[in-house]
Order: sequence, then C-alpha cells, then structure tokens
Amino acid sequence: MGIGCMEWLRRVVTCAGGVLLGAVVVGPVQAGAAGATLILFNRPIAELRAPLGGLSPTERAERARRRFSDLVTAELTQPVTAVPVPAGSEEAGWVLHVGQRPMFTLLPADLDPDERLPVREAAELARRSLSEAIKARTEQRSGKVWLRFVGVLCAAVAIAWVAIALTVRLQQRLDAVAQSTAGLDAASYLRRVGARLGKVACWIVALVVLYGGTVITLEALPWSKPWGERLAGFLLDLGAWLLHGVADAVPGLATVAVVIVVARAVQDTMAVFFEHVQAGRIKVAFLHAETVRATQRLLGLLVWGLALAAAYPYLPGSSSEAFKGLSVLFGLMITLGSTNLVAQLMSGLVLVYSRALRRGDFVAVNGIEGVVSEVGALAVKIKTMRNEEVTLPNGVITSSPIHNYSKLGVEHGALVSTRVTIGYDTAWRLVHAMLGTAARSTPGVRHEPAPVVYQRALSDFYVEYELFAHIDRPLERVAILSALHAAIQDEFNRNGVQIMSPHFYEQPPQPVIVPPQHWHDSQPAASAGRQTDPPKG
Repeated sequence: MGIGCMEWLRRVVTCAGGVLLGAVVVGPVQAGAAGATLILFNRPIAELRAPLGGLSPTERAERARRRFSDLVTAELTQPVTAVPVPAGSEEAGWVLHVGQRPMFTLLPADLDPDERLPVREAAELARRSLSEAIKARTEQRSGKVWLRFVGVLCAAVAIAWVAIALTVRLQQRLDAVAQSTAGLDAASYLRRVGARLGKVACWIVALVVLYGGTVITLEALPWSKPWGERLAGFLLDLGAWLLHGVADAVPGLATVAVVIVVARAVQDTMAVFFEHVQAGRIKVAFLHAETVRATQRLLGLLVWGLALAAAYPYLPGSSSEAFKGLSVLFGLMITLGSTNLVAQLMSGLVLVYSRALRRGDFVAVNGIEGVVSEVGALAVKIKTMRNEEVTLPNGVITSSPIHNYSKLGVEHGALVSTRVTIGYDTAWRLVHAMLGTAARSTPGVRHEPAPVVYQRALSDFYVEYELFAHIDRPLERVAILSALHAAIQDEFNRNGVQIMSPHFYEQPPQPVIVPPQHWHDSQPAASAGRQTDPPKG
C-alpha cells in the first residue's frame, strides 16, 4: 500500500511539473553558436561541437536525450562504458553505451582546442557524468527519496516560518527601542543607529536561513540536486570572494588608518598651537585674535585634503571604473556649480583677514544696521534693532562700505550722538552742562568715559551742538536715543531754554519753553476757536 502511494505521488508530480522521467527530466538542449551542450537529468554530460552522419551538434544532443529517455528500468542498472571507434583507435572517437545501448559518440572535433584534453580523458569524464545522471534517475524512483524530500521540505518551510516570525518580532522590539530614544544626545543617537543596524542584521539572517533552506530542499531531490549545488557553490564563492577581498584590502586599510592617525595628530597639534596664540601665550606677527580660528580651519582643511589625496589610492576599489566615474561626476558638478561658491568663500576670507567685523560688533552695512551674530564662510548674519536676523552674502558685504561702531570702542562701548540747535541768546556753557546732565541721567548711557559736547556749526540763527555718549548695549541704540532725547527736553525745559531754533527778526517777549507744570500733559488741548498766526518775517 505504501509503495502504491509513493508511485501515485511520483506520477502526480511528474504530470504536474513535467520534470520527472519524461522529456524534460533529461533537461533541455542548450544550443550555441559553436555547438550544443548535452544535458541529461539536469546534469551537463558533454559538449558537442562537430556534425556527425549528417546530424548537427544540436540534433546529436537531441538524439542522445531521446535515447536516455527510452532507457527501461532494467537498462538503468547496466554499466556505462566508453568504447573507441573503430576498435583499437583511441583518437578517432568514443561511443558511450549503457549496457548494450549506444547513447552518443564523442569526437575529437567536439573537444575545446584550448583545453588540449585527449579524447580518452574526455570520454572518461563523459562516462562518469552519464553514470551520475543514470544513478540520479534511478534514485528518483525510490519512495524513500520522496519521503525524505517531503520531510526536508516541511522542515525547511517550518524553519523559514519561524525565522520570519522571529524577524518580525525583533523588528517590532527594535522599533520600540528606536522610538523610546527620542533624545538628541550621543547615547540616544547611538541607540537609534544600533536599532537600525539590528533590523538590517535580522533581515540578513532571515534571508540566509531562507537561502540555506532552499539549497537543502533542492539537494534532497536527485533531479534538482545540481541546482542546489550551484546555489551552494554561488554562496561559497561569494563568501570566498568577500574574504579574499577583505584580505587584499587589509594592507590598504592599514595604510589609510595610519594616514588618518597622522592627520589627526597634526590637527590636534595645530589646535593646541592656535589656542596658545589666541590666549596670548604665543606671539605670532601675522596672526591676530580675529583670524586665528579662520587660519586654523584653513590649515585643517589643507591637512585633511592632503590626507585624502594620500589615502585615496589605498582605498578598496579606488582603481575600479565605478570610482573613476564618480570622481569625474563630482569634478564636473564642482566645476559647474562652484563659481559663486568660491566667490563667496574668498569674500569670507577677505572679511576675516581684513578684520572688518566680528561677532558682537555693532555695524551698518548696505543699509542694514545691527549687531553681528555670526560670521560664516558664505554669509554674515546681522541682528537688527527690530529683532530681525538679516543674512548678507559675503560678496555683498565686501562690495559695500562697512560702518563698525564697536571696533574702536571695545573698552568704552559704542558711540551714539544727537544734535540740537539753540539760539545765540543762550550761553554755550549752559548748553554743554544741560546736555551732559541729560546724558548722565539717561539709562544705558555710560558715565565713563563722560559724554562730550561739540559745537558743530555757527549758523545764522542758531548754534548747532552735537552730544556724543557711550553705551554698552548697541542693540538698544534706538531705545537709548529715545530716552536721551526725552531727558534733553526735560533738562532744557527745567532751565527755561527753548530748543526751537529762532527764524525771525523780532524775538517774542516771552521765552518759547514748556513750563514745569505742563511737562506731564498727555492730552492735547482743545483746538476749537484757536488760530495760529504765521511767523512774522
């Protein structure tokens, strides 16, 4: 009963796949330009290149395939022999027999001339291959083989299912780990990277398990065993190729590591040197505090550029066509897109080494007035008094006048100034004293150095005075100026001095001032019925 079931199963599989004991069992004939490969039961037997008896190599292979298919069970147990033809002539050709049935003839013209293999040895190799094909065909009929195949197939499917299930479970856990580490610190970043690498490793292991199960399943069946051997050979060859590549790359990688270590050591030495220069412990004539960092970056870039040039030939695959193509592509991209970039970089170097501005300076550039918040390689960022950040390209800054209000006032703060015009009927000493008092009473104005007043012009109707004062917070310049103007008005009103400049011939009988009792008026007076007379000339 068990044998009948096995036979029924064999016949079902034979009919369904067309791969057992029929035409396809022997394998297709692979035709080429110079000949045809004889494949029996998925196994290459010999290469037929020459015509024989009016038959082409393809037809010879097809005839041998039919003869192999026609072998009956009794013949499958017969020995496989190779007989020279004619008898006693080993170089004329060899006929391969299964028992008494001739299968095909191997001619000297069928051999590859580059291999220079004697016909006798080629016939022996073909005989062994034909014997293996017959043995596999015989084993294919065995019920034990099919039971083993079904068992291996079930085990492979179960192992694959378990591998995929475990991979999915591990993927979920790694996703949970990656989501739980949402910080920006180095440890959180490393955990996220480790979770991603773990997911990739899980899938690689699962694929290896599936690949190995496929190989074992194919090798469990005699007909598909050559496929399993090819897959296993491919994996082994790939592993050997990788190991060989790693072994070949070790000297180059060691050289690259040495270059990186040396470059890092040089960079660290430069960092210590420039730190001493910036701190003033080492004096260098051509280095200033403002240019130390830029010089350090430029020299660091030069060091790593030389290191890359020295290490590039030792990188694995650096001489391959792929690397050469990428080098050409990157070179073309840099050539086409670096014109403006290089211009901005050079402008940035001009700004740094000219020491025109630095971070924290209060400047006015191209109509923008504010405090420099960042001096970058490509642009300068300025924070204005309206709390706006304006980005100016370095090329724009170098082509515009730069008004730096802080550079010359590092010790005493930035300068602010305001002008007033007072008539000649007020003593200039009193005006100087009132302006100085107003400046000293203004919040944000420094007392040291003391505010200074200059008489800028002696005009026809008035004297022009300009007050200079120092402030510590340049970004609050507008607010401090507003408070200073208010203090000036209060001080002049308190002393009964009008700020409005006279432009008339006859002085009014009363001074044009604001009495102290009206200093804090905030509502305008009613204007109904009032008439303003034009000034008399």
